[in-house]
Amino acid sequence: MKLATPRWWYVRTGAPSPVTRALLTPLSWIWAAASARRIARTSPADPGAPVICVGNLTMGGAGKTPVAREILRRLALRGVEAHALSRGYGGTLAGPVRVDPQAHSAAEVGDEPLMMAREAPVWVARDRLAGARAAAAAGAQAIVMDDGHQNPALAKALSLVVVDAETRGGEWPFGDGAVFPAGPMREPLRAGLARADAVVLLGPADLEAPDPELVALFGETPVLTARLEPAEPPPAGPQVGFAGVGKPWKVERALKAAGCELADFAPFPDHFAYGERELGLLADRARQFDAGLVTTEKDWVRLPPAWRERVAAWPVRARFEDEAALEALLARVTDA
Repeated sequence: MKLATPRWWYVRTGAPSPVTRALLTPLSWIWAAASARRIARTSPADPGAPVICVGNLTMGGAGKTPVAREILRRLALRGVEAHALSRGYGGTLAGPVRVDPQAHSAAEVGDEPLMMAREAPVWVARDRLAGARAAAAAGAQAIVMDDGHQNPALAKALSLVVVDAETRGGEWPFGDGAVFPAGPMREPLRAGLARADAVVLLGPADLEAPDPELVALFGETPVLTARLEPAEPPPAGPQVGFAGVGKPWKVERALKAAGCELADFAPFPDHFAYGERELGLLADRARQFDAGLVTTEKDWVRLPPAWRERVAAWPVRARFEDEAALEALLARVTDA
């Protein structure tokens, strides 16, 4: 059973209760120590092609995949044969296997790889080194790894850390800095930044400027700002939205900001496998409002085929504010 991302992870003070925090904190120490030991004891291997890692420091919801897709697009414009690499979270295939969007399902290869495979070659592999070697053997001149900043198996030519720049109200992308399960962090902030070449602050389309307090946390690490912008307008008329992503409340905000006439919105856990029961309830809700159904591309690929014609997929893209800075980072890899 998948659990929804705890909203209190991203509140800096006042949550959860002191008792809950006290119970979870020793587990977070164990998690952080095990992660640090694994990274320190592993010698990264060269898979035969330069690896660009698009990772993060928290437990999902930062926006890695849109950034990875934009990098794949830019590498293609440079004439670089770039393949994506993913663990295939939520899929049953261990790999290495190249994703075929016409033959594979999200249940087999995961939703994000299936979504990306409509635009670029994508490999899924539980063993990321084996997957990268398979991609290189198939002709990849560069490998864009979606997630894996904490995976030490691969030598990385460029490591980008994606951070949620949408810090509204009492929310904060790192909560109070606690490591899982006491907070959203995969590892302590300083440890993760020490292996990063740059931070990508990813915010909504209407983000005016990143929070200076947030930017200051990254010290000397270069910071790039990107925005999630609609690739097309949301569907017209009343809509019932739903999303099973790391932070579904961000999808609700984005739809409203894009002008969607949102009658209702239903959040689901990340990578949620929609069944007839859930989709039937959503359809009933839409009928109550005389509305359509809209969701993210990532959710849309997880829908049963019969439901895809009944639900609109709303695509978004990452747009970098300083495109020259991103190109300079990519040039370090492609021109080497």
